Amino acid sequence: MTPPKKRKARKSAPAAPVYAGLTPDVVLDAVESAGYRCDGRQSALNSYENRVFQVWLEDDRALVAKFYRPARWSDAAIDEEHAFAAELAAREIPVVAPLADTAGHTLHTHAGFRFAVYPKKPGRTPELEHEDVLQWLGRFLGRIHVVGRQRDFKERPSLDPDTFGYDSLDYLLDEGKLPPALHEAYAAIGDQVLVAVGQRFEAAGELDWIRTHGDCHAGNLLWTEGGPHFVDLDDCRMAPAVQDLWMLLPGDRPNATRALTAVLRGYREFAEFETRELLLIEPLRALRMLHYSAWLARRWDDPAFPAAFPWFGTERYWQDQILALREQLAALAEPPLEAAW
Repeated sequence: MTPPKKRKARKSAPAAPVYAGLTPDVVLDAVESAGYRCDGRQSALNSYENRVFQVWLEDDRALVAKFYRPARWSDAAIDEEHAFAAELAAREIPVVAPLADTAGHTLHTHAGFRFAVYPKKPGRTPELEHEDVLQWLGRFLGRIHVVGRQRDFKERPSLDPDTFGYDSLDYLLDEGKLPPALHEAYAAIGDQVLVAVGQRFEAAGELDWIRTHGDCHAGNLLWTEGGPHFVDLDDCRMAPAVQDLWMLLPGDRPNATRALTAVLRGYREFAEFETRELLLIEPLRALRMLHYSAWLARRWDDPAFPAAFPWFGTERYWQDQILALREQLAALAEPPLEAAW
């Protein structure tokens, strides 16, 4: 599968306070509508894109209820997320998959909200400075990608220079999100970065676009004595395999080389890895930087975002982003990271 050609960003409709009606009673009623008896206890978990709650049942078990942001994904796209998680779980890959009701449905609707229910899994943030942990994660990522290569997503987009790069930059520039005094400087460095990103993608040649986790950072991993659990496939997309590897690496080159070597040593026990995809690590980092700013801007009408990210949109924020993109442009000119085999 090849990524789409560059296109103009779509204009987004003005956002509303999408979760205003998601009261504690609605959360409990929703979970009960899916066939569970709640005992009244609940607590909000850390999540901004969606709303996620831990809910206790009368038998003292705890479940996790995830309420999807309205209008972000179609039902079909969410079904693809759930099906991918189920495929992985069926192969004993430690991904937390949604629970199905008696009719086999994993996506539910209540009071206008779409939601899914998950088993509560314990765990802590993995210690990514340990090579044995990185190798262990690499083995499971290799197994995930073996499954990911078996078919394509049909309803979910690709992670590529258009969707994460040009669409993000166009949105920020067209919607008046930048201070006027910094608009030209941000536009210039953004364009330069995306040209360099495109050159790296071209240098990598024909890529194998597969189903990936898409957002595989330490916050989406739970570590137990038995190893890792991968959580939150909400951002799963078609992407090159390296998308699920690079966020596990530290920022400095010597330690990143050491970590990459450990991850790939485990990964290659189960899956082939195209070494030329290492050309994409810094381009993917650049795309994430642009996408993150655009994500915050697109969600600013959600009251949770100004409260959680009060620094966003300030002149200092955009000055720092311009500096960070200049540094990233320099990183894009450096030789790609290599594993020490």
